[in-house]
Formats: sequence, structure tokens, C-alpha cells
Amino acid sequence: MDPTSSLPLISMLVVAIATTFLFMKTMGAPSDQNRFSSIDGLRGYLAFFVFVHHASFWYFYLQSGVWSEPPSLLYTNIGQASVVFFFMITGFLFFTKILDSRHKGMDWTKLFVSRAMRLTPLYLFAMAVFLTIIAILSDWKLNEPLSAVLIGVARWVGFAAFGKPDINGIENTFTIIAGVPWTLRHEWFFYFSLPALACLVGLRPPRFFLMLSVLGLLGPFLWHPRTLHWFSFVCGISTAVVVRYDLFRQGAVTRTASLVAMACIGAAIFLFPSAYKQFSSIFLLFMAFAIFAGGNNLFGLLSHPVSRTLGEVTYSIYLLHGLVLFVLFRFVIGMEASRALSPTMFWACVTAVTPILIATCFVTFRFIEYPAMHSTTRITAWLRSRARTNGMLPARPLAPASDGK
Repeated sequence: MDPTSSLPLISMLVVAIATTFLFMKTMGAPSDQNRFSSIDGLRGYLAFFVFVHHASFWYFYLQSGVWSEPPSLLYTNIGQASVVFFFMITGFLFFTKILDSRHKGMDWTKLFVSRAMRLTPLYLFAMAVFLTIIAILSDWKLNEPLSAVLIGVARWVGFAAFGKPDINGIENTFTIIAGVPWTLRHEWFFYFSLPALACLVGLRPPRFFLMLSVLGLLGPFLWHPRTLHWFSFVCGISTAVVVRYDLFRQGAVTRTASLVAMACIGAAIFLFPSAYKQFSSIFLLFMAFAIFAGGNNLFGLLSHPVSRTLGEVTYSIYLLHGLVLFVLFRFVIGMEASRALSPTMFWACVTAVTPILIATCFVTFRFIEYPAMHSTTRITAWLRSRARTNGMLPARPLAPASDGK
């Protein structure tokens, strides 16, 4: 079998859906009352495609020792297009929150607490596993000065905002987690920029949060992320505006719109060498995303209970799949044996580990993500009580700048 055949992708997707179906029958499907249920259903597939994307990376990395994009438009761009969609989803959902808050004000404290509790606990868990693997590879010995190791650890734990260095002499440390934290850095920069964006629609964020926005707006220039990634966020923001028009939503839910969305995604994947390095490819994905955000469920696929159930564990799949792949090839099979695998055996092994990944993600969602998300109100209340004494944070949501006229 050709290592870039589409058959492994199909088989892995079937296994992932079947595993999710079993968990759905046991735990129940999430509510479908969310007005953006198609987005909820889309997210799980995006994270899964990033997993397949990095599995393909691993096949060629084992052969060449070079971590680079696979020689396949399909396997390269299903991951890159998924990242573009993730950035659009973030821009869309949070600018929608801002637009919805024009008349009632925004609770900025709760917003940032919710982001910290959404991203940080699972990330710290992933970092704990990541650092444990490094310790095992190092035979629990220091191969570098302790200060250098601690600095490297701090850079990784800080969402890789200051780079992804090798730690304790372990070459290509980033492959342990497939380098995925780089997108979270962009997410945080975008969150920090939200108060400044809110000013554009008439909200008046507190000075403290406007200061955070300075970091969010200057960050891209200091850390040099790709400009095109910010274009993806802008596309999400634009979508939040477009879907507020009834005429657009009426057209978005048609069968013709479903076909247009599929055609745009197909063109972005198969007509460009990279899905996030050209404005044209991102614009095609933007057209598809706007259709989904407008309520299109892609012939029922995105709103199906299985899709929404898979969507619940999106963050776990995205953050943990690299660890699972590394453990599979480094510890379970072994690097030498992995290099000798035929393409058929390689993809059979990845397919076999797929239900383990999905099951692990349901566990981490249930015991790490879910409790953390539901602690937001309690933590916000604690911060607000402290704010009443030190005056650094608003005690309640601020009123909008005007009466909305």
C-alpha cells in the first residue's frame, strides 16, 4: 500500500466514529440546544484530522529522521486546514460574544477565567506526561545544567510562547507532543486582543484588560507568528458579522450551500501545497466555514449526536494525540522496529491505537476538562470578592459605552 493512500484515513475515521458511538451510548450525547451545533460537530473531526496529519508525519520521520510535511496534499492539508478552521472558530465565537454584549456589557473577569480554566488544566496534565517521557528518555539523569533544564521546562509550560527548545539534551523534544502548543500561543494572543476589539463595537473594557490587549496586539510582532494565521482569526470575526443577516442564514442551510462548502474544502486541500500559506486557500476555507456557522450541518453529519459527542473531546484529542503516537513508536513498538514497518503495518498500528486515543480523551475530558470548565463561576466569584478590596478587577460587568444607538 502507498503510505499516502486515503484508505488509512477512512479506516481510522470509521474506528474513531465507532468508538465515539460506544461512549455516546454509555454517557449520552451533549445537548443540541447550542445555536452553533454544526460548529460543535465540526470541531471533533478537525482534531481527529490533525491526529491523522501527524501520524503521516511520523511515517516519513521514521524513514528520514526529518520532521516535515508528508509528500501528500491530502495528509498535509487535512491538518493545516483544520488549524485554519480552529482559528476561525475562535474568532467567530468570541467576537460573537462581544457583539452579543453590546447592550448588556461584558464580564471580562469571567471571560478570562473561563479561558484559563478551559486551556490550562489539561495542558498542565499534558506537560506532566511530556516531562515524564523526557525523564524516562534521560534515564532520570541531568544531561544539562539544572538551570538550562528549568528554563526549557518553563518555556514549554508557558504554552511555548518563548519557543519549543530541546530539554535535557533530548533531540527533537517537540516530537513527543507533535509540536502542537504553537497554536495555543496564537489563541492566547487573540484572547488578549479581545478588549481592544470590543472598543470597536462600543464597549468600554476596564483599563486592566486594555493593558492585556497591548500584549495581544504587540505579541505577533514580538513573537513573529505568521500573518496569515491572523487572517484566519479575521475570517472568523467576519463570519460573526455575516451570520447575523437572515438572508445569509437562509441561503447557508440549503443543499446547494452544502455542496459549495464541500467544493471549497476540497479545493483548499487538493489545489494548494499548503492550506495556511496562501490567502486564496484560507479564503476558500472561510467560505465553507461561514456556511457551517450559518447553520449548515453538511447533510446532517455535523449535527449528528456522534459528531457532537466527538466534538466534546476536541481539545483532548488535539493536545494528547502526539503523546500517544510517540509512546506507540518509541516505547510500544520501538524506533528500530517502527522504521521497518511496511506502510500497511504502520497504518494498521495507528488504526489500532485510535480507539485508545479516543477512550483516553473521554477520560481526560470527564476528569480534567469538565470539572475545570465548571469551576469558572466559583473562581470568578472569588476573584470578584478580592477585586472589591483591591480595585484591580471589576466587581461586575461594565455597562456598554452607549444605549446601543
